[in-house]
Amino acid sequence: MIISTTDRIPNKEITEILGIARGSTVRARSVGRDIMAGLKNIVGGEIEEYTKLQAQSREQAMQRMVDDARRLGADAVVNVRMTTSMIMQGASEILAYGTAVKIS
Repeated sequence: MIISTTDRIPNKEITEILGIARGSTVRARSVGRDIMAGLKNIVGGEIEEYTKLQAQSREQAMQRMVDDARRLGADAVVNVRMTTSMIMQGASEILAYGTAVKIS
């Protein structure tokens, strides 16, 4: 599956638009991560626990988008975007979406 943030794929022709492919995940912080983040906040620097949580969340949202594109019969997903929103205190959604297409 080709994934692209552009609306075209070099040397390929989009032959059919199948619709929007999307994948999302909602993640919450944990007490253990919050304690470590609080300590890190005192001394400064990157909060690695949250960085890892966000990276895992992005990968899961992307994988779910690819799975959705496969269900649509796509060869590629173009114009891929990601967005995040707070669902409630301490929990956020990451959404990956793009246009599922057939290519030749």
